[in-house]
Order: sequence, then structure tokens, then C-alpha cells
Amino acid sequence: MSEETLRRTPLYDLHREAGGKMVPFAGWEMPVQYTGVIEEHTAVRERAGLFDVSHMGEVRVEGAGATAFLDALTPNHVAKLGIGRAHYSGLLNEQGTYLDDLLIYRLAEESYLVVVNASNADRDFAWIAEHAPTGVTVENVSDSYTLLALQGPRALEILAPLTDTDVGAIRYYGFAFGQVAGVRALISRTGYTGEDGVELYLPPDGAPTVWRKLFEAGAAHGLVPAGLGARDTLRLEAGMALYGHELNETTTPLEAGLSWVVKLEKGHFVGREALVAQKARGIERRLAGFEIEGRGIAREGHPVIVEGVPVGAVTSGTWSPTFQKALGLAYVPVGRSEVGTPIAIEVRGKRLPARIATTPFYQRSK
Repeated sequence: MSEETLRRTPLYDLHREAGGKMVPFAGWEMPVQYTGVIEEHTAVRERAGLFDVSHMGEVRVEGAGATAFLDALTPNHVAKLGIGRAHYSGLLNEQGTYLDDLLIYRLAEESYLVVVNASNADRDFAWIAEHAPTGVTVENVSDSYTLLALQGPRALEILAPLTDTDVGAIRYYGFAFGQVAGVRALISRTGYTGEDGVELYLPPDGAPTVWRKLFEAGAAHGLVPAGLGARDTLRLEAGMALYGHELNETTTPLEAGLSWVVKLEKGHFVGREALVAQKARGIERRLAGFEIEGRGIAREGHPVIVEGVPVGAVTSGTWSPTFQKALGLAYVPVGRSEVGTPIAIEVRGKRLPARIATTPFYQRSK
């Protein structure tokens, strides 16, 4: 995609002012870093970071039968989702593999906001609209939202003086409507870093004001702008899957360690039959974490070797700023997925010794 056709969020000028290094990402021009990935990563773990994630897509699904429709379309149990709650789920095909992973917010009895990945937004919208029954409306409302993620142990403390909403009373994966710095917002206790924090769904024209006010309020708390680079290292430490890496049209939730989003007991949904069959025969491979022993960093696509034989490939790999070692995720045979199992990762012709590790690598203290 040419630079001329890349989309920009309403915060583009503010990113440039903050020294953001802008790169193409899923059709958008986004900040990959400001002062540096390690510095931004560490700030989120120890204090707080603010991310612009407005490239994500949003789809409104509502009307009589919306609940039943989404329950038949996705594997998690939508009917059990209370108003003011969100859950993690996916769009699966009939083979039980991923078209995308997503969040579903229940706004009202028969009204939902579905949040999808930027790279799949148009395809996801078309898929949802194509399957919608009469009486259910499906609208792509991505242009109606700018999305900020305020993450880190001081996030709620930074946000509190800017809103009358009691953000501390919002449970994890809960949300509330309110005002932030005088701008209407959906305040969601969610995130993609392994830290506490919120995601703020804002009208595009109000987002720059909120961005500035958050940095004013966060100055005393060490708040920094954070880019996509730190977002990736943070989510990997937290063992969170990324579509296009851990999840794609060759992987099922059972293989990805996401069987908890699959509610077979609720009845029919797209991909259910394939997952029932896979569960009955047993999965052959499983997503596992690994640690490199010694020097070297494994990256996506590097072969995983067990007893001299290639058995899979790295889906994500990085240097962990928190643990000061190279970590990664890969699909390996179930029999080789136990914690402590020795493996090797082939990097530029050399085989780096590694071991299967416990995931998530990082869990915040409560």
C-alpha cells in the first residue's frame, strides 16, 4: 500500500509532536515507538503508557434477535453476557479455525459493539453482515470511534480526576459510559498488555483533547506515549495471542489454548461441529511458550527443532525487557509441550537451545 493511501488517526499530528516514529500498519500510519520500545514497555509495567489503537474496527449489531445471532456466529456464550460487560471471543469458519479474534460489548438487551482487528475489519464486517438474519442490523461504525488504551499500575489514578465515573468500580471486562475531560466516552476495563488499565472509546473530534488532558494529569505519574512496538512485547510477555501470528485460518481455539472461549454446551455456532470432532480425537499440537537459553532471539517463522527434527515454527518471539531474556510462542506437538521440555530454535543456520516455559510469562500482582 502506498504512503498516500495510508489512513491516519485523529491523533497523527500529536504523535509527530511527541516524536513518534510512524510506520505502515494494517493500512494505517501508526506510531511504532517514541523514545524506544524498551523504555515504553518498562513505563507501562512500572507506571503507565498511553496507546493510540484507533486502527481497530468497530461493528454495531442490534435489533430483535441480535443475541441469538451472535451466539450462533461466535463460540463464547453471548446470552450470558450481562449489559455493561464484554467478553473475548472469535469469528470462526466451518472448519473451526480463526477468521479473527474479537471483543463483544453488550450495550443493551439487543445491542452490541463488536471490536475487531484492523487488518480484518472490512472482511469481518462483510462476514457478520452476510450471516445476519432479518431484523438484525449490522453497521460498520469504525469511523465513529477513536480508541485510546491507558495501561499500567497508575492508569486508574491518572484517569480518576478527569471523570466523574468511578473507574475503580468497573470490574475487569466491564465498562461504563461517562465523560473523560468533558468528552463522552465508553470506558472499558480491558487492555492488551497484561497490566491494569482502561480502553477509551471516544468521538474522533474529542480524542485530541482527551490525549492532552491525560498527559497533563499523568505528568506527575510518569505517563509516556507508547507505540505498537511496546504493545507487542507487552502482550507477548502476557501470553496474549495476536491474529496473523498465533491465530489464523489454520488454527483452532483448542490448539491455541483458548478452549475457555468455546462453549460447546450452548448449542450450534459456526465451527462447532469441527471443534467437537477435534476435541473427541484430541489435538495434535498446542501453542506453547519457550525461553531461549543463552544468547540469540527467535523471531516469527524460525523452525522449532525437537531431537533434530523440525516440528513447528515460531509464531512470535522477542527480547523481554521485563525478564531480560528471549521469549517466544510456537505450536509444538502435544507430547513436546510440557513445561521444561528441551527444544531448539533454528536461527540463521544455528540451533539455539531453548525450553518450553510456563505461560503467561508475566502476571501482574493484584
